[in-house]
Amino acid sequence: MKAPLNPSLKTVLIVGSAPDALCVADWDTSFFAHRVVINNAWKIGPGWDCLIYPEDFPEARHPTLAQRQGKQLITAEEFVPEQNRYGGFVYAGGTMAFTAGYWALGALQPDVIAYVGCDMVYANLPGQATHFYGQGVADPLRQDVTLQSLEAKSVRFMALARQQGCAVVNLSAQSTSRLLFPRVGLKQLQKISLQGDAWPLYEMPLNVQAISEALQAEAQLAYMVPSGRYWEESSNFDKEKLSAIDDLWLLAADALAAA
Repeated sequence: MKAPLNPSLKTVLIVGSAPDALCVADWDTSFFAHRVVINNAWKIGPGWDCLIYPEDFPEARHPTLAQRQGKQLITAEEFVPEQNRYGGFVYAGGTMAFTAGYWALGALQPDVIAYVGCDMVYANLPGQATHFYGQGVADPLRQDVTLQSLEAKSVRFMALARQQGCAVVNLSAQSTSRLLFPRVGLKQLQKISLQGDAWPLYEMPLNVQAISEALQAEAQLAYMVPSGRYWEESSNFDKEKLSAIDDLWLLAADALAAA
């Protein structure tokens, strides 16, 4: 991996821990302004700039001092305030793929955010790898009131990013994904980033009315937990009302709806 270039568009890469995340080790990621890795994904190779992880990420899995020299570690102290700027964890979805996205959106102010290794589709066959390092816990699939629809949460992130002038795409080559972002290839994204024209990345129409209604419903419920530790107050959250908001976000992604 080469040192980052200075393309016309500020493009950020976010890397998760799915088996296909290993492809990043063979990529030229020099056109990315920042390369953000989640949890264990720093192990894929040294070509990362920011490592983001939750409070319960075991210290034994952290990079050594030498491995993180010149790099940035992003903890709850940094990502909770950024997450709260975009409505908080209850509405965003309490899993690191989305947390990393909102942190990058707020802290890095990019023109484009590109995901890979974050499809959140897990192998269900005995002995089949769920993560690039082997068997792992499918965190986004846990029973959690904020994760009833991963697809809806992905639409929410894409919609809020667009309001900020940031496109969100998925670089994954996998056949299925829980992320409803437009798919692009690495070479296509590099060309777009260097030319400075993000318009091709906004191909998926979004229903503006549904977005407005979803945000209004969130504001009315006012499920904000400033500490970020929303699970400590989960008994206060109405599952059905949150599911109804998810439905609005899914409607926002309906290409047949009036945008």
